[in-house]
Amino acid sequence: MQTRRAAMLSAMAALAVSAVPARAAAGEPRTAGPVRLTLPAPSGPYPVGTVALRLVDASRADPWVASQPYRELMVGIRYPARTVGGCPAAPQMLPGEASGFAALNSFTDVPSSRVDWAATRTHAHEGAPVAHGGPFPVVCYSPGAGDPRSLGTTLCDDLASRGYAVVTLDHTYDACAVQFPGDRVEHSVLPAEFAKAYPDQQRITALLRKTMAVRVADARFLLDALPEALPQGLCGTLDFSRIGMFGQSAGGFTALQTMHDDPRIAAAANLDGVLAYVQDDSTPGNLSTVAADGLDRPFLLIGKDGNNLGTVPSWAALWRNSPGRHRGLSLRGAQHATYTDAEAVVPQIARRLGLPRKTVVENIGTIAPRLAITAQRAYVAAFFDRRLRGRDDDGLWEGASGCPPEARYF
Repeated sequence: MQTRRAAMLSAMAALAVSAVPARAAAGEPRTAGPVRLTLPAPSGPYPVGTVALRLVDASRADPWVASQPYRELMVGIRYPARTVGGCPAAPQMLPGEASGFAALNSFTDVPSSRVDWAATRTHAHEGAPVAHGGPFPVVCYSPGAGDPRSLGTTLCDDLASRGYAVVTLDHTYDACAVQFPGDRVEHSVLPAEFAKAYPDQQRITALLRKTMAVRVADARFLLDALPEALPQGLCGTLDFSRIGMFGQSAGGFTALQTMHDDPRIAAAANLDGVLAYVQDDSTPGNLSTVAADGLDRPFLLIGKDGNNLGTVPSWAALWRNSPGRHRGLSLRGAQHATYTDAEAVVPQIARRLGLPRKTVVENIGTIAPRLAITAQRAYVAAFFDRRLRGRDDDGLWEGASGCPPEARYF
């Protein structure tokens, strides 16, 4: 079973998805009940409100399910709130999403069945009234392949607390599980699609291309549909003349490729996502059009330890071909999942279940979680503050005293 899982992860590194539930790590568990998790509080001045929306794209059949004549998506909006009194804290995952995540996630050697994923509450409050001072810049978020939009909650809630409207997007049949109104749950088809393609490299490449094409189409439809789909309380409070996008892994690829294809996106950040249709970040060739053509608007690359312009050919191509302003860095000791909520939750799971340090390091690296979360929050916020608000970044990029020592600039 472990061999099959390792082969799947290797072949779909760009998509960061596993077809086999993670096996229990060695060691005696330290708790008998299911582990309940907490997420770090946002650092900005605003409390955070949230609302979920179902969007339907009737102009295209679903590319993953032939019998579905339309494409159906779930999105969440995080926004600065005026007050959150009397408004319940939103769950990180709904029950159907939590069940799907427990069965199919990319964590290594973490016994997901021992975690109560549905119990986690975020720092966003359902239906809270929007804050005064808008309209607020819009930042869209796309998760890694196989991941739910909720796995980026730590960063998304933090951006909202700093005065952004953050729109999180689930890519249906890509994400492990998406729960729609009426408690209907749609599960990922990527493991089955990979099984059909493996080991034919051409078919695997074609699957990577299709996955990204679907994601970009989803993101562009979101930009089309959202202004007309906002609930009454949010109408007029989102500034669609100032749009950014970011994501982790395949979500970072999605953000930059969408900006390449759609001029409405003014700036985008890629958190450790390869920009080519390859099975390993270091493999040359099969460049995406965003890497081959470059970008004429600002972008940010943030990588795990060791991912930089010398080791990721698709990043080097993008850098070389882009006339627009761009910045890049890696965090010493960071791992691929550092840029997700794994950074906050894996150490909690390890402590409660007595997992070895090796399991923590394999998932989120050696960087201290507090430092990793603080650094990525600072860089992502500073990037969008500069590009969507015209604010100075106070020397964060210039090696000033406030620069995290873990940062290694390209």
